Order: sequence, then C-alpha cells, then structure tokens
Amino acid sequence: MNKKFALISTYEKKGISQVCKAFKKNNIGIISTGKTAQHIIKLGYKCKSIDNFTKFKEILDGRVKTLNSKLHASLLFNRKNINHISEFKKLNFPTISFVIVNLYPFKKFSKSKNIKDVIEMIDIGGPALLRSSAKNYDHVTVITKISDYEKFSKNLEKNNGETSLDFRFKMAQKVFKVTSNYDNIISDWFKNKGLKKKKKGELTFGENHNKKNYFFSYKKKKLLKKLIK
Repeated sequence: MNKKFALISTYEKKGISQVCKAFKKNNIGIISTGKTAQHIIKLGYKCKSIDNFTKFKEILDGRVKTLNSKLHASLLFNRKNINHISEFKKLNFPTISFVIVNLYPFKKFSKSKNIKDVIEMIDIGGPALLRSSAKNYDHVTVITKISDYEKFSKNLEKNNGETSLDFRFKMAQKVFKVTSNYDNIISDWFKNKGLKKKKKGELTFGENHNKKNYFFSYKKKKLLKKLIK
C-alpha cells in the first residue's frame, strides 16, 4: 500500500502540533508550504516542502504556491477509478489524503485603511485546496477549523490511521460553508468600497452655469432625484 500524505498550509499556526503528532503516530507523511513548513520543522516534526514535488517554487511573494495541477490531481483523483489511478501514477506525485488549511483572515484586515494590505489578504490558493479536497471527500479528509483538530485526531486514532466517511462528509460540508462565507465577506467589502461620496466636479459642456454640478454613485439615486426636483 502506498504511503499516505497530509498537506498542511495554514495562516494561523495554533494547534498544528496536535495534528502533526497524530500524523506521525499513524505514519502519515507531512507536506507543507513556506512559513507553515518552517513552523512544523521547528516543532520537531519531519516535513517536506510542496515544491519538492511540484518542482515549482513560490513566486510573486507567495501569491502563487499551491495553484498546481499535480497537487490538485492528488486531491481530486478517484481512488476507485482505474483510469484516474493510471493517470495519476504517471505524475509521480504523492497521494494526499489529508488536508489541513485555514484561510487568510480577510475580515480582520478588511478594517484597515490601507487597501493594498486588504487586497493581499484575499486568499486564492487556500479556498481552491479546500474545495478540491471537499469535493473528493470520499477519499480525502479536509479540516479548515482549528476547533476540529481534536475531533480529527480522535477519529484518526479510532479508525487506525483513516477517518470515517461520515466524518469526512461533515468536514466537507463545513468547508463549503466557510468558503461561501469568506467570499461573501470579500464581496461585501468591494461593494462597500464603491464610490459613496458625492464629489464636486468642474463645469462641463451643456450644463447650466448657474447650477453646481456633482458626481453621484448609484447609491445616491434617491438624493439625486430630490436635487433634480
């Protein structure tokens, strides 16, 4: 039987030791990214960087690191489909059966006045990893909440290095709820950052010289109607 691997890529490092201990006990290899890998090694656990397998170094200050076809193939291939198995073997990539990912805290940073800092907190790779793993819950266990680490460790121990289908399904369901809420928060931020202030503009051709001119966003339609009257 091929060795199983876990992928850990988290912004919040709290509780990682607990899952690493569970993986070590069950002879599950650990693959990670950037600072998460460094943290795991500092904790005293063996860990291989994802780029050792993808052969693709992180670029654009970490904006692109897990958006890789081989990695997602490992998360998505059907372990019971002969064609999937055959195609995946050709990639010479480890089988990832466990995924621990939490997202950049966009909501926390969304209050910042520095728009560039806020934009950098829009997680792209994280949600993709979560969704791929959750879609393939028949074969992959995905955890996105730190509060579920203990449940995961116990389920892993109870099932001799595996997890129950019921547990995987519940974790997958949680993933789609988390990513949906995450996208809604980002969408609301963009919506609220739309032009809201009226801005005095310069007189343009065709406008009455005895009236002030202003530019209005779509949110000011009611006010605009009053002014027209």
